[in-house]
Amino acid sequence: MDTPALPERTRMADLAELAGVSTATVSRVLNGKHGVSTQARQAVLAALDVLGYERPEKLRTRSVGLVGLIVPELSNPVFPAFAQVIETMLTERGYTPLLCTQSPGSTTEDQYVDVLLEHGVAGIIFVSGLHADTAASTDRYERLLQRKVPVVFVNGAAAGIAAPTVSTDDAAAIDLAVRHLVQLGHRRIGLATGPQRFLPAQRKHAAFVRNLREQLDVDDPEEHVVSTLFTVEGGQAAAQQLLATGHTAMVCSSDLMALGAVRAARSLGLDVPRDLSVVGFDDSPLVPFTDPPLTTVRQPVQAMGHAAVSALVAEISRSSAATTELLFQPELIVRGSTGPAPLRAADAPTGTRPAGTRVPAHRAGA
Repeated sequence: MDTPALPERTRMADLAELAGVSTATVSRVLNGKHGVSTQARQAVLAALDVLGYERPEKLRTRSVGLVGLIVPELSNPVFPAFAQVIETMLTERGYTPLLCTQSPGSTTEDQYVDVLLEHGVAGIIFVSGLHADTAASTDRYERLLQRKVPVVFVNGAAAGIAAPTVSTDDAAAIDLAVRHLVQLGHRRIGLATGPQRFLPAQRKHAAFVRNLREQLDVDDPEEHVVSTLFTVEGGQAAAQQLLATGHTAMVCSSDLMALGAVRAARSLGLDVPRDLSVVGFDDSPLVPFTDPPLTTVRQPVQAMGHAAVSALVAEISRSSAATTELLFQPELIVRGSTGPAPLRAADAPTGTRPAGTRVPAHRAGA
């Protein structure tokens, strides 16, 4: 058998079991032979990586270029989710992703851009970066475009920069959340959102104000909005303020903020959802397992990551790529953190959806 020798700790049967294929298929992949599906080949290569076996030279794919991926700090689970999807898709296209993560007081976005330029990257994908900050300068992006370095933005469009952008439809997300709470009988609904200089926060804020006027005929919707930080602590502070003014439900601009709202309610001896209903945003991987499982609006991370990579590859190849913003529709995932409004259980609509139900966004005229 001409199969490359494996370390004693790694046997053909181990690779086959992990990859879910036969040992004959493993042998064909290791020897670079034809007659193996792409899916099976990828499964065997993944098993090699997981078991720590160095790929044979013939199986190593030569990178067609480096691509920078700049994301915020990784404490919010949605950012690692975006990074994983985008990195996987870049690798499948033959590119080598260079992940650049930020945290307070560490390397800045501008410093990462300089480093990536020194490495001769083919393009850069920015996830929820300064392009989403309406108060930030766009000089860094203008400099990249002047140097013919393609860029793609995720969640936030930089004003005046002609680059592909993919975003979750924030207005549709708020429509879904508020409609759900109104159907449950809530009339005192608050919004906990981030600093207003960020474009997604502005869009959620505007949609929330519109919803309160249209659905609840609220005269002054602004008094139901609290701008804070996209963190657990920010959500906790916002919930304390909203609970003090009689709110029975709140929509949060991130799952972390929603978890902070649950913490605030419990610190006051209140129950979620009996006394306070909470809706998050993102559908982070662990929120189905929180107590209670979190009702949230899901960002379509997989579809957005695919679109971002496709747009960047089109830009790199000088193909025609849309430089307008592509809006992706979110889904409302109903779990255990929302329920009928206190003292108005009889008014709550019948036939409410069970936990885990997907509710696709619906916009007027869509």
